[in-house]
Amino acid sequence: MQKGRLLIIDDAERLRKLLSRILQLEGYEVFEAATAKEGLKKLEQETIEVIVSDVKLPDSNGIELTKKIKASWPETEVIVLTAFGTISDGVTAMKHGAFDYITKGDDNEKIIPLISKAMDKALLQRRVNELENKLSSRFGFERIIGTSAAITEAVDLARKVAATDTTVLLLGETGTGKEIFAEAIHQSSRRKAKSFVAVNCSAFTKELLESELFGYKAGAFTNALKDKKGLFEEASGGTIFLDEIGELDQDLQAKLLRVLESQQFIKIGDTKPTSVNVRIIAATNRNLLTETAKGTFRSDLYYRLSVFQITLPPLRERKKDIKLLAAYFLQYFAGKVKKQLPFLSRAFIEKLEAYSWPGNIRELKNIIERTIILSGDNGADEALLPDGLQEPAVSQVSGTHSVFDLASVEKLHIQRILNHTRGNRAETARLLNIGIATLYRKLKEYDLD
Repeated sequence: MQKGRLLIIDDAERLRKLLSRILQLEGYEVFEAATAKEGLKKLEQETIEVIVSDVKLPDSNGIELTKKIKASWPETEVIVLTAFGTISDGVTAMKHGAFDYITKGDDNEKIIPLISKAMDKALLQRRVNELENKLSSRFGFERIIGTSAAITEAVDLARKVAATDTTVLLLGETGTGKEIFAEAIHQSSRRKAKSFVAVNCSAFTKELLESELFGYKAGAFTNALKDKKGLFEEASGGTIFLDEIGELDQDLQAKLLRVLESQQFIKIGDTKPTSVNVRIIAATNRNLLTETAKGTFRSDLYYRLSVFQITLPPLRERKKDIKLLAAYFLQYFAGKVKKQLPFLSRAFIEKLEAYSWPGNIRELKNIIERTIILSGDNGADEALLPDGLQEPAVSQVSGTHSVFDLASVEKLHIQRILNHTRGNRAETARLLNIGIATLYRKLKEYDLD
């Protein structure tokens, strides 16, 4: 089993061949070059973990070569070979990124362990970079699918703000992908090595949410037997994502405002402030300006949260992305259930593109999962779509609102899900991916009680 790939750069052929043979016997795959030019060409052709280079080469100085190698191949480690009296060159090379240096003539007992250490470091760094690339692919902007102008503009804004520590407010309807955007912003920031913590503010009572966010001291209340860290502490150094921020109780709004202003808060039952270093990304499908006018949301908190706003477009404004998203979910769910990828008929796609998508991307995802389950060897046609997509567009919703009114579309969608669950409100809230408290508020608002 090969232990890694090495490149020896030295114009002294006899020494180069001898060292190459010794290292091959140690299990390394070894390449050779007599000049700096040959060495750089070999690096362009092969993946090399460790380079052993003479400091004196016919066409270059080993120090300058080290600088070039580290600039273009930072994962590759360089060990410099120096002659007696040129040890200072080896030290200078290390200042420019070399792993270490060794004097020519030293026995193999010194050079082999040195190469082994350099190889371990190079391979570890390569594994770290591969893991980071996988994380970026899984949680970064690469997972946001679409080429429409609306989604491209939102992604461009998110990429720009990701490099900062600025607070971000994500706006948009339910199901437009706000948490995916928040994860991508975190993964593209300098905080990516630390935690990304997501919490749905509508999923907890006021008291429970306070203890979850800020933690408590032992003895603060019955059953508080030991200190508990809150989610802000868990996210310190990283990012906390506060979804459904519009549902936050006003007492907790005041506490959150303090975190934004001073990066401090007081735990339940404590007398001293706790300091954190956390970036806040918030999201809501409500109009917070309207809520501030009503007095249900603090205006000072709103202006703190909305330093940088990004509005995510609803799926009905991204018609050209529907086919791309459907293909992505189709491949994902086919692989998940180990089923052959079905062919989607043109009529199937046309039905998807004609639909208004009140549940946005989340609704499309659910429909494609259903399609995969129902599809056979002959592919998938429009007959597999649920009744809601088979019906022609409704021209009027009960009441005085047009179907094009957002509230009417949301009301109709909630009613459909309620019908689907036979009135089971807990299941309806789960399918809509909203808190049960949010569902009850919307049922009251739309007179669906």
